[in-house]
Amino acid sequence: MKEKQTPSMQGRAVLFSGAGKALELKQFDVPALAEDQILVKNLYTTLCGSDLHTYCGHRKEPDEVVLGHEIVGEIVSVGPAHPGVDYQGRPVTIGDRVVWSIFAAPAGVEAPRADMPQKSAGLFKYGHALATPADVFSGGLADYCILKGNTAFLKISSDMPLGVAATIGCAHATTRGALRVAGEISGKRVLIFGAGLLGLSCAAMCKDAGASFIGMVDTVPSRLEWAPKFGVDSCYVSGAADLTMPEVDLVFDMTGHPAAMKMGIDALGLGGCAVWIGAVFPAAPVAIDAEKVVRNILQIKGLHNYNYEDFAGAADFVERCYKAYPFDALVEKEFPLDESEEAFIYANNNKPVRAGIRI
Repeated sequence: MKEKQTPSMQGRAVLFSGAGKALELKQFDVPALAEDQILVKNLYTTLCGSDLHTYCGHRKEPDEVVLGHEIVGEIVSVGPAHPGVDYQGRPVTIGDRVVWSIFAAPAGVEAPRADMPQKSAGLFKYGHALATPADVFSGGLADYCILKGNTAFLKISSDMPLGVAATIGCAHATTRGALRVAGEISGKRVLIFGAGLLGLSCAAMCKDAGASFIGMVDTVPSRLEWAPKFGVDSCYVSGAADLTMPEVDLVFDMTGHPAAMKMGIDALGLGGCAVWIGAVFPAAPVAIDAEKVVRNILQIKGLHNYNYEDFAGAADFVERCYKAYPFDALVEKEFPLDESEEAFIYANNNKPVRAGIRI
């Protein structure tokens, strides 16, 4: 079923125009869809760490942008040239609940490697693109989002809590990619640095994959209180005087902090592997013992964002397991769209795992 929206539709969007400047809630006309696009009514957006980094000025985005890329919504209309199926080939129709990838790779552009579509030239990223009156509905802090052609999206159950569904397209998909890069998880001893949503998702996925031991490290003891509920066997407070790290097969770093990454390398046993996904901001170099890397045959792997199969794998995991782990509780407070400024202030000051925007 395909249907076009009426030309008179309007929607709200929250514009970010630089650190220290107030967010602006404005009304815009919803443009007519291109032939291969889909119009989605946003239902919920969660504030990711990168949204907070942008809001605080730690990373640079275009002059005006509609932030938010952890989004869930419902299909309003489908362009006539769109195939009308999701990434897994399932037919979609008006009212279906969907989540989508953080990026859209342009049609006809070859990825630098088959497993790296997220590094294609000319990539479009939701919640990161320049907002113009003709193309403002491109992020989560708005009534609508227009899915570009060649966007991977997935139909999901309407039973899933909105705050859980929204995080599939960033945190869970990125974590699923980290597990793919790590290789076999079953029977392995795992150590995870960072008790945020990425770390907790990683713990639950490793538990689901059959890890024999899961440890978690964070600098803040209160953040580790969530860890046992997501499959973690032992918690470690970084910086504690009596800290003794276990020897493990796999390390996942979600923090991006050089000291944590070094601790992870030091904890690896013979043939171990470290997967780094948190280092997405400028930081000091990591002081690695090169002789240990060579003599213990260690591997260090990096991952930025995720590919389509990671996205699909994350959706499958969350659909299967969201009732087994309290992901819903990790959205610690929610706000309406017109209180987006308050949501950012709360998230920046209180450091919840996630704050949510109900639209």
